[in-house]
Amino acid sequence: MARAKRHYLSGNIWHITHRCHQKEFLLKFARDRRRWLQWLFEAKKRYGLCILNYMVTSNHIHLLVFDDKDRQAIPKSLQLIAGRTAQEYNRRKNRKGAFWEDRYHATAVSSGRHLAQCIAYIDLNMVRSGAVGHPSEWECSGYNELQGPRKRYALIDYQRLMDFLQISTIDNLVQSHRRWIDDVLKQKKRDREARWTQCIAVGDHDFVEDIRAKLGIRKTDGRIEAADGSYRLRESHTPYPDSTSSEKNTFPWELEKLGSGQANPLLFLK
Repeated sequence: MARAKRHYLSGNIWHITHRCHQKEFLLKFARDRRRWLQWLFEAKKRYGLCILNYMVTSNHIHLLVFDDKDRQAIPKSLQLIAGRTAQEYNRRKNRKGAFWEDRYHATAVSSGRHLAQCIAYIDLNMVRSGAVGHPSEWECSGYNELQGPRKRYALIDYQRLMDFLQISTIDNLVQSHRRWIDDVLKQKKRDREARWTQCIAVGDHDFVEDIRAKLGIRKTDGRIEAADGSYRLRESHTPYPDSTSSEKNTFPWELEKLGSGQANPLLFLK
């Protein structure tokens, strides 16, 4: 059976996850996690990628982005980042073979409280795994950048993020973000939430229904579920085959075969 394609819908926030090949801990060294972030910064410069949050763990990454421009910005960015980090690692380790799983997963996320929940979920990834006791202890994540906004070399688009969250000032963003994290830590919620990594869309009912309609997904191919005050469009075995997708509204996200180009040194992150 052919693989189902991931699809592009302009004007949406996407939570993207990408795992190392066979869940190997190929990002266990801080230098490799930092290089991933350096290439993320380069992707932002090259393609105008709008970044809302990020996390680099030891065996996978989380990336929260918004796309309202070039339909190629996200796939080109991921191709650049994944390709260059894999090439550098394999050269250094004299290693051959796949570094990443060949597919990344993308979940559409509505703005407002669902976006805030997704941000907290990303930030608390390494707390859930038991690697750290607080997200501030994990260097390669958006938590510390949101708590200490940068004037130079910023990855996160603070203004766009504030617009989506309906927050008026950067100080209010910092305070609200800290409160979201503290609230979850107090609740001691450490379970992995599949809605952020296995669903097609998460948000209120109208948002999820709109995503399903635009992707041309029949009700028999994808079901909408309600839980914890939100709705989610869950993938079936073949989430949205080409025969039912709307070519007018969608474009398949595919990672092309990764080349062997030489990486350029980026020095903004020590």
